[in-house]
Amino acid sequence: MAYQELFLESNKEASLRYELMIERIKKIPAEQSAMEKYQDYFTKTAEFIALTDKVLGQWEGGTLKSRSDKECEETNRRLFLDLFPENYEKSYGNPKTAVKILGEKFGPTLCFLYAELRAMIGYAFEGRKMNMAILCELFVEIYNCFESEEEPEEKEILNIIYWFFHDYSEIFAEDKVRDMVEPEYDFFTRIILDSDLRDKRYLYLYGEYIGENELGLFQYLNTLTEEEVQSMADTMTEGFRIGYAHIGKDLNAKDTVCLEFPIGFERVIRKAIANFEKLGLKSTVYRNPVSSFARGLRGQRGCYGVSVNRQYDFDHKGDKRFYLDKAYVERHLESMKAAYEKYKNQAKVHAGPAVTEIFGEVPFEPEIKPEAGKYTPEQNELNVYQMSRMGQMANLYIPGDERSFTIIAYPIPAIGEKFQEIFKETVKINTLDYMSYQDMQQKIIDILDKAERVHITGAGDNRTDLWVKIHPIENPEKETAFENCVADVNIPVGEVFTSPVLEGTKGKLHVTKVYLAGLLYQNLEVDFEEGKITSYTCTNFDTEEENHRFLYENLLQQHDTLPLGEFAIGTNTTAYRMARDYGIEDKLPILIAEKTGPHFAVGDTCYSHAEDVPVFNPDGKEIIARDNSVSVLRKEDMSKAYFNCHTDITIPYDELGSITAVRADGTSVDIIREGKFVIPGTEELNKPFL
Repeated sequence: MAYQELFLESNKEASLRYELMIERIKKIPAEQSAMEKYQDYFTKTAEFIALTDKVLGQWEGGTLKSRSDKECEETNRRLFLDLFPENYEKSYGNPKTAVKILGEKFGPTLCFLYAELRAMIGYAFEGRKMNMAILCELFVEIYNCFESEEEPEEKEILNIIYWFFHDYSEIFAEDKVRDMVEPEYDFFTRIILDSDLRDKRYLYLYGEYIGENELGLFQYLNTLTEEEVQSMADTMTEGFRIGYAHIGKDLNAKDTVCLEFPIGFERVIRKAIANFEKLGLKSTVYRNPVSSFARGLRGQRGCYGVSVNRQYDFDHKGDKRFYLDKAYVERHLESMKAAYEKYKNQAKVHAGPAVTEIFGEVPFEPEIKPEAGKYTPEQNELNVYQMSRMGQMANLYIPGDERSFTIIAYPIPAIGEKFQEIFKETVKINTLDYMSYQDMQQKIIDILDKAERVHITGAGDNRTDLWVKIHPIENPEKETAFENCVADVNIPVGEVFTSPVLEGTKGKLHVTKVYLAGLLYQNLEVDFEEGKITSYTCTNFDTEEENHRFLYENLLQQHDTLPLGEFAIGTNTTAYRMARDYGIEDKLPILIAEKTGPHFAVGDTCYSHAEDVPVFNPDGKEIIARDNSVSVLRKEDMSKAYFNCHTDITIPYDELGSITAVRADGTSVDIIREGKFVIPGTEELNKPFL
């Protein structure tokens, strides 16, 4: 297999190092030589590492594929058992528990180490012995510090962790870049293409948690006909192709496309791979990041399973704080640049991601734990700086104006007993006739293009009162301010959107309940002045301090403010009706939810890093509202132009009072009044409300 060849040399180099370390680690439970307070932690962690070593041995012996159902299930359960919600209160992966048992001095640090070592699961299933060896060395070095009658100095342990990430940045950086753009790294695609997809044992080859949702998806998709599965794959790949046509770029100049998908969806992904091959594209797949080095704020990425425990994920989202400083950031950026240089030829011909998202989990309201710690103000600034530089680097090697994407979403069994019904309805929503929407949306755009600004108000308990300034049109025959969004990169169909003029955009955005990136926000309230956030709050927690921190870290993503990067009007009332009929409004992904009402994105514009690329609507008019006064700063200083985030906040139709287009002379036209579309020719959009 090709991916094995990629690691052949490093595995040979790491073999002796690994064998020495794993032999040492396996002795730890019997030695009982650590300080009594810490012995149980080191024993249990050593036993976990020994379990990953058993998996590695099966990989090396070629027996992973021949395991019985029972062995597959038992190994998977044991690898993730400690994170199950019912066990988490006793887990050293829980910062509250770690501090309670291990103390405030080392509890947080050892909890971090516990989480970092879980990357060994994936490494074992892939046979990445070098990655396993260096993590074993990290564990043993820290363990040795506790093999005395006196506690080590806290600084000593932190230094070990710091220099580990500093010294091995090249390995982690190369993993990140190669796995995305190099088709020879085919660990995941070989599972998809070579396995019997009706034998559930293939699910256990990934090294990801396989629970009821993964098994449920696998079982349901195996009830679908070849034609049904092919149609689902066609919807995604055709959307990707149309996305390239939309930006006027030649897809033939590209060689690879990166697939992101949930485990259990392999029948669809196999056909998508074949479709992309017909378009001249080889598929790449990377693993959902586990290490703090590569983990971001977007949630599940790459090839992923449903989270074992979202509280665990939330508790560890700030783990980089243990080693994040200016020197480390520069080292990280240096390593990423070297990795991109090594794979620059592959990066240049990378077409972008084709993403399959999932939805249906019960909305998650996290517990904020003081023991989990947080970034210092200086580290927050470094995080923002690093994300900005990383965005610039990615767009240098994989030019943003030369790539596209597509995203589509489907429900998982966690959505409830009507999962199969909802899945079928979602398939219908994803394949709605975009031509009829295109026509109705054009009627809305024709009104909006004459507006100087748009006034949005809430109804009932919704306190929204927001004015959005619209880019002026100089040549109405050839220009437009709004994109007529059909089902291409952003499936399903159903929105018109623009990048607002920041100056003159002001007021309050409020929604009583919204689900963003896996987190539930209660009474989210954001105030804007000159198009930028000036204040924000919610009612998730008892204190304003907790609410402010929650929004700062998750919505603003550690920025002091963000501009309003997008204003859109969703038109997919069919999706809205489905959500109401099945009571799943709070479970819709933003991909669908944004089509079920007006939405407002904070962060970068819709055309981030591609503002200079002309984009045209189906009627031939160029969309000229691609920039704002922040994004245009890229011409002077890229670091001031982009925030590397774009979060959509939707007001559902039943919380909406009106959307009114106001002309320069003060006259106005309602687009929506009392939650209903009122422009002649758009009456069809109101039928799902009946």
